[in-house]
Amino acid sequence: MSRLLIIARDGKPLAKLCSGLVENGFDCPIASFDEKVTELLSRHSPEILLVEVDDRVSAARELILRLKRESSLPVIALFAGEIPDDFSGYLEVDDFLSSPYDARDLGARIQRLLNKSQKTSGELIKSENLVIDLTNCDVTVGGKIVELTFKEYELLKLLAANKGRVYTRQDLLNKIWGYEYFGGDRTVDVHIRRLRSKIEGPTDTFIETVRNIGYRFRKGA
Repeated sequence: MSRLLIIARDGKPLAKLCSGLVENGFDCPIASFDEKVTELLSRHSPEILLVEVDDRVSAARELILRLKRESSLPVIALFAGEIPDDFSGYLEVDDFLSSPYDARDLGARIQRLLNKSQKTSGELIKSENLVIDLTNCDVTVGGKIVELTFKEYELLKLLAANKGRVYTRQDLLNKIWGYEYFGGDRTVDVHIRRLRSKIEGPTDTFIETVRNIGYRFRKGA
């Protein structure tokens, strides 16, 4: 299920639209304008952002610009009234539409943006809201860059590229640190723990521990 996030001053008028999006297979919480951008992205981990633009256009404009600075996520502007002539000309929105909103039409637009995002590079590994850009060696969760050490990145890349495959700690030592490395299993455990703390949240689990054996990337992720 793709994760969306609607940001609105008053979520009540958008409740029906949100219900329609849920019926079309999207997870669609509604958040407030008053929340900090970093907190919104961290807590909800969305794949696409939908921002309501009401009569306070300048406030919505500022919010969208902040969202674009803080993440690489697609943004759709939802205009409660008429679309201003100058609005789309200098905002980096990926799509926009005005009310009355049609959930089916909006769902199709969202799916196109999701497909476009996935095709931006052939060198991506994507699992839910986690994206590994193999070309630029970047990792994002919910569109927000995650700072990893080189070993953490290499561990994540290996596991994510082989979903469901179990690697022993010795396998990981050999592949990531090299056969001449004489460190113990503890090295792997420490790096996995740090990696998990950076990419996983209360509802996101990517790396699983296989008791007495090692680790694997969750197959269903």
